[in-house]
Amino acid sequence: MSLEELQDYWNTHVELELKREGFDPERKPTYEEITEAGYSGIAYALREHHDMTLSQFLATVGYTDASSDAYTWGIDDETTIDELEAYVRTIDRRRGLAQSTVDTKRARLAQFARVYADIHGQADLVARVGDGTNRQEEIQRLLAVFDAFHHDLESDASKLKYYGDVNQFYDHLERRAKAAFNPVAGIKAEYNWQRGDPNNQPLTTRQVRRLYKAAVDPGEKLIVLGLCAWGLRRNEVASLHHSQLVLETDDPHIAFENRKNGPGTVALLYGVDELVDRIDWLGGRDRDWNGYVLPSRASNSGHIIGETVQRRFQKLAHRAEVRVDGEVPTSKMGRRFWYTTYLKAQKQLLDSLNVIAGEQGSSDPSVVLNNYLSEAERRRYRRKFMRDRLEDAFGR
Repeated sequence: MSLEELQDYWNTHVELELKREGFDPERKPTYEEITEAGYSGIAYALREHHDMTLSQFLATVGYTDASSDAYTWGIDDETTIDELEAYVRTIDRRRGLAQSTVDTKRARLAQFARVYADIHGQADLVARVGDGTNRQEEIQRLLAVFDAFHHDLESDASKLKYYGDVNQFYDHLERRAKAAFNPVAGIKAEYNWQRGDPNNQPLTTRQVRRLYKAAVDPGEKLIVLGLCAWGLRRNEVASLHHSQLVLETDDPHIAFENRKNGPGTVALLYGVDELVDRIDWLGGRDRDWNGYVLPSRASNSGHIIGETVQRRFQKLAHRAEVRVDGEVPTSKMGRRFWYTTYLKAQKQLLDSLNVIAGEQGSSDPSVVLNNYLSEAERRRYRRKFMRDRLEDAFGR
C-alpha cells in the first residue's frame, strides 16, 4: 500500500479491530496492543516501504502522545507546572476529548500562565490561592491578566475560551482542596463578551494560504482546493470521480447529477492543473484505477468518506497551526470561505460598476449589472474577481 492507502486502511480496519478488542480509541495504541489485534506486520511495512517508525505513522492518523511531561510551559514555578500537567492528564483521561482539543486547552493554559508571569513577575498560581488571606489581591492580579487578553485577542469567542479553560483549572484545584477559592469565578461579569456561533465562522485568506502551503501531498492539496476553492461539501470532495470533471474547455467545471439542491455544475476557477496532474498520476500508477480522485481500496465505495476528509483537513490545520477562535477549524469553515469570498467578489464587481451607474443616473450599480450586461458578461466578470481572490488565497 501507499502511505495514503495505509492511512485509510488504519482508519477503516485497524482502529475498528482495536476498538473490538477493548482498547480506548482516543488513546495512542502501543505496539503490543497493535500486535494483539493482529497487525504485527505494520511496523515492518512502515520501516521497509515508507522509512517511518510506528510512532511517526500514528502521528499522521491523529495520535499524539497524551503525556505532557515534555511540554514546555514557559514558566519557572514547579508547583504550578505540576498542577497544570496533572489537570491536563485528568481531562485527557476522563472527559473523552479528542487529543487536538486537549492540546488546545493546554496551549491556552500555558499562554495564560506566561502572561501572568510577564505581568506579575512569576506564575505562582497555586501558592497564591492556597488559602484565602490574599483573595482580594489575587483577584486584582487575574483581572490584569484578562485585561491583557481583552486587549490582545481579536474575538469575544477567543476570550471566552481562555476564560473557560482557566476557570475550569481553578475549579479543579478547589475540588482537590488545593485552592481555597477560585480567583476568576466572577471575572467574566467585568466584560461584555458575547459568544458567537462557531459554525458560521469562515477561514480567512491568510489561513487558507497557510493550509495550502502546509499540504505535503496531492491528496491534501485537493482537499483544501475542494473545500475552499470549489466550495464543495466534504462528502462531495470524498466521492469526486473523474467522470464528473469537464476540464478541456474554456469553462472547466464539475458536473453533479445528484446534489443536495438537485443537478448542477461547479465552476473550476482555480486548481485545474492540480486536478489534471492528480488524474494523470492515478491513471499512470494503477491500470485498475477506479476513477475516484481520492480512492480507497479499504472502502466498499472505492473512495474515502466525508469523515476522512474532515480528519485530514483538521490534521492539516493542526500542522499549519491554523485556529478559528482558538479551535482547530472544521471542513465546513473551508466551504464557508468559498461563500464569503464569492460575496466579496460580487461586491467588488458592483463597486466597479458605480461609475457606469452614475452616468446612467442611477445610484444602484445592480441596475447596470442586471439590465445592461448579458448573463455571459455577468458570469465572466464575477469569475474574474473571484479568480483573483482565489489566486491571492492560494499564493499565485
